[in-house]
Amino acid sequence: MYDELTEVDINKMQEEIDYRIKVLRPQYIEEVKRTREFGDLSENFEYKEAKREKNKNDSRIRYLERMIKTAKVVAVNPKTEKIGLFDKVEIYFEEDDETETIQIVTALRQNALEGLISKVSPLGRAIIGHKAGDRVYVEISSDNSYYINIRSVVKGKDDESLPISTY
Repeated sequence: MYDELTEVDINKMQEEIDYRIKVLRPQYIEEVKRTREFGDLSENFEYKEAKREKNKNDSRIRYLERMIKTAKVVAVNPKTEKIGLFDKVEIYFEEDDETETIQIVTALRQNALEGLISKVSPLGRAIIGHKAGDRVYVEISSDNSYYINIRSVVKGKDDESLPISTY
C-alpha cells in the first residue's frame, strides 16, 4: 500500500523528521536521563512521562520515514478543466440547500474543519475528474449517500503553506 503524495508533502515530512531527530530527540533523551535520577522508577511519574514523550517522538519519525519510503509521487496538473489536486471547488449540497467551498488536498494535509478535503475521502473521490456544472453522486456507505452540484472550480497549485497532519 502506498500514499499518493506531492514533492512538497515529502519535503515537509523530511523537514519534520530532521527537526525531530536533531532537536527534539536529544531533548527527550536528556529529560529521560534527568528524571531517572529521581529515584524509584516504579513510582516515578516524571520518568514514565519522559519515556512516553520520547517514544511518541520516535514513533512519529518511523511513521514519516515509512510514508516517504512507500509514497507514490503525484504531480499537480493545472492545465485541465477537470477537478484535481489543490483545486478550490464551490459545491452545492442539494439535501441541505447549502453551498460550501472546499479544496482538494492529499491525505497528509486534510483538515475537514478548514475545508481541506482529502482526495481519498468519499467527497474527494466523487468529485475528482468532474468539472463545473456537473451533478455528482457521493456515496458514503451502502445506506448513506447524497448528490451535489459543482458550481465553480478555481485551479490551484501545491501550496507550501498548508501544514501536514500531525497525529
